[in-house]
This record gives sequence, structure tokens and C-alpha cells, in this order.
Amino acid sequence: MNYQLVPMDRSHLPEVAELERTCFQHGWSEAMLAEELYNECVSCIVAQGADGAVLGYGMIRVVLDEGCLDKIAVDPACRRQGVAQGILEAFLRFGEAHLATLTLEVRAGNQAAIGLYRKLGFEEAGRRKNYYTGPGEDALLMTKEWPR
Repeated sequence: MNYQLVPMDRSHLPEVAELERTCFQHGWSEAMLAEELYNECVSCIVAQGADGAVLGYGMIRVVLDEGCLDKIAVDPACRRQGVAQGILEAFLRFGEAHLATLTLEVRAGNQAAIGLYRKLGFEEAGRRKNYYTGPGEDALLMTKEWPR
């Protein structure tokens, strides 16, 4: 799939908020996303198609040498075409240069995402019982570490 990764800016917010509504039961509002754009601990990137449309986006939060993948979402029509992997690989390049660990939470039943995370070197580090609602489901905690 033809796309480019760019830093998220205000012009992307309506499309990213729409992705939130499409991909997550309790997606963040445009106002919540806008707040994160100006948080110095957060980095947001979008995957833009050749026509400028937002195909997916990711958000990472960093404190000192620890990162947390807060969000990754891809338009359902663009899934399984490398967009999520491209976003994640960009964060992993950053992590390799600047972080000791990168963690994330994923629904225990989301085998596609778990497979991608494992492929890129994440390992299961724990489980949060009944973390997700509608339907209730455990969250797997996954971590990628870099030796320092």
C-alpha cells in the first residue's frame, strides 16, 4: 500500500477522531486528541495515502527512557496491508535510539495485533483481568526491551 508517515497536526484531527469512533468502542474525541498533540511527552504520527487521507495513526507516550504505545488504529479498509506495521516500526526505530522499554496493552482476543507485536519482538509480560469492557476481556501486557 502506498502511504507516507508524517507527524500528526491539527488538520488530521477530524479524520483521526473518525478512526477512533470506527476502531474503538470508547474512542477519544477530537478535543481529547487535540490535547495530546501539545503534550510534550506524546508523539503522534499518521499514515497518509497518496490523496492525503488518513489511513491510520499511532500515539506513543514517553517518560524518561520508558515508552508506552497508547494508540494504534488503521482504517478497516486498509488493514493487513502493512500500515500498522509501518507505524509500529517507526516507533521501534525511535525506541532503539532512545528507550529502554516500550510497552503496550492489547485485547487478549486480538490475534492479528498480537501476531504483529510478536513478529516485531514484543513479549508477553503480564495480563490485566477484565480490563476491557463490551465485551469484557483481559488485556495482555506486552513489552519490547533494548539493552542499554
